[in-house]
Amino acid sequence: MDPKGVLAFAAKNNAKILDLRFIDVPGIWQHVSYPIDELSEDSFDEGFGFDASSIRGWASIHESDMLLIPDPNTAFMDPFRTEPTLVMIGDATDPLSHKPYHRDPRHVAKRAEAYLASTGLADKAFFGAEAEFFIFDSIRFDSAPQHGFYFIDSNEGKWNSGREGDGAGGPNLGYRTRYKEGYFPVPPSDHYQDLRTEMVLKMISIGMDVECHHHEVATAGQAEIDLRFNTLLLSADNMMKYKYIVKNVAAKAGKSATFMPKPIFSDNGSGMHTHQSLWKKNKPLFAGDGYAGLSQMALHYAGGLLKHARALSAIIAPGTNSYKRLVPGYEAPVNLAYSKRNRSAAVRIPVYSESPKAKRLEFRPPDPSCNPYLAFSAMLMAGLDGIKHKIDPGNPLDADIFDLSAEEAAKIPSMPGSLDEALGELANDHKFLTEGGVFTEDYIELWINYKKKNEADAVRMRPHPHEFHLYYDI
Repeated sequence: MDPKGVLAFAAKNNAKILDLRFIDVPGIWQHVSYPIDELSEDSFDEGFGFDASSIRGWASIHESDMLLIPDPNTAFMDPFRTEPTLVMIGDATDPLSHKPYHRDPRHVAKRAEAYLASTGLADKAFFGAEAEFFIFDSIRFDSAPQHGFYFIDSNEGKWNSGREGDGAGGPNLGYRTRYKEGYFPVPPSDHYQDLRTEMVLKMISIGMDVECHHHEVATAGQAEIDLRFNTLLLSADNMMKYKYIVKNVAAKAGKSATFMPKPIFSDNGSGMHTHQSLWKKNKPLFAGDGYAGLSQMALHYAGGLLKHARALSAIIAPGTNSYKRLVPGYEAPVNLAYSKRNRSAAVRIPVYSESPKAKRLEFRPPDPSCNPYLAFSAMLMAGLDGIKHKIDPGNPLDADIFDLSAEEAAKIPSMPGSLDEALGELANDHKFLTEGGVFTEDYIELWINYKKKNEADAVRMRPHPHEFHLYYDI
């Protein structure tokens, strides 16, 4: 839409409120609302002023004034608000220079797309992310100097098979998901078919293109809804809409949805497997006569992902909890190799279709706690670095990782084992991210310092509840 189209769309839907949204550096949507009469065609040039000093990772107090410029192509009607509310995503802009604010994650994605075009290698990067999440009946947690705990309740969880009721005053009717058997029993074992369908229909109602939905492997309501691929920026926008709808549909139903990658000990975690490919002049560039039907460009792209995967991990698996999922010896994709079918490899090449348009790489280490604008941009930059420098991805890992000898397995490099380790890798390997000014040195330094101070150090210095089991009577 253009500005006139947005105003007509708002009038047609009797919008009463304009809700402008933007994303902070860690990856949470923020918003500010206005009476709809405040929106005019001039608003798309002049923007709306706001104080950015309290936004995580953004401006300091002495440079807090910022403008939000609405992007007309992002307009949709909020399906949850009582009064008709028009939503648009805004781009943060410096009010003095009228240049895009360099710390706005959405602008990083725009810079990544511009850099891709400038290389002449391709004109479009397509991303399709499969974000998994959990649906709980309730969640309690707290962390203070003298206590720390969490308690998850799920009527679908296997640990509730023996209790008298379902927690909501009703009888216990069984049909609990057995350990690692959530993929794909039908209802009533799948408790959330209708809730996921409601999420899908809400997504479709605001113009999102949904491919399918299903229960995932883990107990306690693990779910996945797959969106059709799109360009980098629009896929990142869609991931923010996706999270918003999932959380709000769950909340309306008295449930709690989380994209935390590993909320349950010993069961499967939630990933965000990310499919990606490059196109030029409407032609796919990843199809060829190489391994698994890939082009040499695609193999070099895979080489870039694998070479920089340990540095990428700080952005694509950005929390301390991410490394409770990325654990060697299990099904997690920690092995830095590629394969056409092996899901324990970091890069998988789907072989469902021989169509050139379907040829793509699936990068499996990311999880849905990431900021999608930063994660997609970083993966693209790693892949482009692989193409530019013709990085060989090595031999494919087509063997079952669990059948390899200890000596053979030790030869396969793996993802970092902690956020601290990942941040160290990023500090040592980020030149590929700064090509074309996509990420700046300032942005990398900001990210590392923020994550160390607010997350890695904060978790490292706190006693863990399990340590009381291990050491209290030592």
